[in-house]
Amino acid sequence: MDKFIIQGTKKLHGTVTIGGAKNASLALMPATLLASGNYELSNTPELRDVATMSKLLQTMGVTTERAGTTLKVNTFRVNKFEAPYEHVKKMRASIYVLGPLVARYGKARVSLPGGCAWGPRPVNLHLEGLKKLGASIDMESGYIIAKAKRLKGTRISFSVSSVGATGNIAMAAVLAKGTTQIENAAIEPEITNLLQFLVAMGARIHGIGTTTLEIEGVDALHPANCSTIPDRIEAGTMLVAGAMCGGKIIVDKCDPSHLSAVTSRLIDAGAKLTIGESSITIEAPKKITPVNIVTSVYPGFPTDMQAQWISLMSVAHGPSTVIDTIYTDRFKHVPELVRLGAVIELNDNIASIRGVKKLEGAKVMSTDLRASAALILAGLRAEGETEVLRVYHLDRGYESIEKKLTLLGADIKRVAGEEF
Repeated sequence: MDKFIIQGTKKLHGTVTIGGAKNASLALMPATLLASGNYELSNTPELRDVATMSKLLQTMGVTTERAGTTLKVNTFRVNKFEAPYEHVKKMRASIYVLGPLVARYGKARVSLPGGCAWGPRPVNLHLEGLKKLGASIDMESGYIIAKAKRLKGTRISFSVSSVGATGNIAMAAVLAKGTTQIENAAIEPEITNLLQFLVAMGARIHGIGTTTLEIEGVDALHPANCSTIPDRIEAGTMLVAGAMCGGKIIVDKCDPSHLSAVTSRLIDAGAKLTIGESSITIEAPKKITPVNIVTSVYPGFPTDMQAQWISLMSVAHGPSTVIDTIYTDRFKHVPELVRLGAVIELNDNIASIRGVKKLEGAKVMSTDLRASAALILAGLRAEGETEVLRVYHLDRGYESIEKKLTLLGADIKRVAGEEF
């Protein structure tokens, strides 16, 4: 099992290029099930989660082939409508195949999802939405069994804004008979990317980018090509690295409009930012000013940046608080940061941080994707050597992060580890 060994306190300089968004790719790929044919999904990142989704689709008869950053998908021979546990257990986003399979083929057998080892993220909103569209839903031996002759348009109002449920129900509704209205829809950029892809395939969707979607069902869709948006969380993580480690870096090929919640807080923290059309230059503050944050749905501060922000605040000049209102138990990185010398008190979903002058290297263990990123950031800032174990979590959502950080001047190496 791989681990990272980091020699800290190296200043970062140079340019880092951001890849395609993991969470966008994991929605775009299942959308190809909605129409038989050939697709090209450009700017697709080479990540463990993308590979898992490819393998899942391949079990259904889909073929996938990578040509550089383009993923070629062929859905002519879809002949199975099951998402088996062996693939789904690795990734919660596997639930995205449910809507397309029921809408196109009238049936689906999908294992209840797995993924990161923290917190319940129930699929009830997905299932309730499909029921309202007319699907029958049963549970059998850990599998969701969904059936429908043809889905029928209806009005669906989500009790909470959910990216996954919005994407799944939208993919189901595009082939339903009649009009579907989705209220309290998620407006994250990854959802906009998906909806624009569906429109390119012939779907009729109004209200893209707003919390109310109106989808006029069509009888059939056709293949189309799509470019995956840049990964705003990778970009945000690199910006925090720049703020923590001194120096000046350029975060290139990102979409600054997707990052305003993060960049505004970085400015508050004392960083100097120059924002271009597709790049952000960050110059680290001499002293990091403490900034409180509360996570919320887009365009608020993303929960996927909460762990990284706690790392930054652990070396701020003063106290701060981080409140996660999205996933209230997503703090397994806190005890590991404390091992590096951070002073953090956790009370339910509130982390109270007292900035320290320095962190000290230690052996720490990743517990989930974003926790891994937070530990790497802290290790880059810490004095001495830090070992980050179980980095397979990180490979799910960051493409060659150690290579990108090395190009910026970091001393970080991937080595085979023995710890499990």
